[in-house]
Amino acid sequence: MSMDFTNFTSGKKSLDVTATTQGTANSNWEFAAVVVSVWRVLMTTTLAVPVASFKLASGSTPVYLKDKMWQWTYNSVTLAGVSYNARLTGEIGATDVVWKMYISRTGVGAYSEFLWYQGTSKLNGTSGQWILNQSQTVQDPVLQIDWTKSGDAIGSVKYTYIKNADQFNTSYIEYGLTSNTLDAYFTVHYYNGVKFSDVNIEWSTSLKNGRAKSADYLGDDNWYCWDENRINVTCP
Repeated sequence: MSMDFTNFTSGKKSLDVTATTQGTANSNWEFAAVVVSVWRVLMTTTLAVPVASFKLASGSTPVYLKDKMWQWTYNSVTLAGVSYNARLTGEIGATDVVWKMYISRTGVGAYSEFLWYQGTSKLNGTSGQWILNQSQTVQDPVLQIDWTKSGDAIGSVKYTYIKNADQFNTSYIEYGLTSNTLDAYFTVHYYNGVKFSDVNIEWSTSLKNGRAKSADYLGDDNWYCWDENRINVTCP
């Protein structure tokens, strides 16, 4: 479920990319950081419990329920001082595994168990998908996560906003790793308040230099680069 946002931690938390100051020494990197900021916040808020609960529950010893179905449980998943209980089931099918994660909350604001997210994964572990419901009170799909991997390495993770009757519906961000010199990328497609816009970002996970491209915001189809210190440089 996780993406690596560590190279794009900005003090700005707005989707308004015009908040970046054109012409400043690090404007190219700052533009990229602001574009991904809303998804980075999503990772630390909406996805915090799903990610933590899956890691902890799947690390426990499963109980056999019935033919080709197991259950993992983990009590007291604690985040920001709030305690959750997690119950994960996995059922093997002909070509994939069907996963369902049930979450309940204890203490202040307690609620009973509900199906927070469910998904599938290929039997060979190379790809899968998650569908997250909005909340315990609003049982509507809000986020789709598609992932691929090769061996133990992440290939790609894509978040797609799928809430119906919402102007941001179909917005997405995709994160992936490649064998290129700039070996990581984000592809972003989102509604900017007027129309859908696209942004491409590539960077080196080791050196931290990178580049961004967006005709809507940067005025042309050229790449705009920064060095390992986040300072604007001319693209090679």
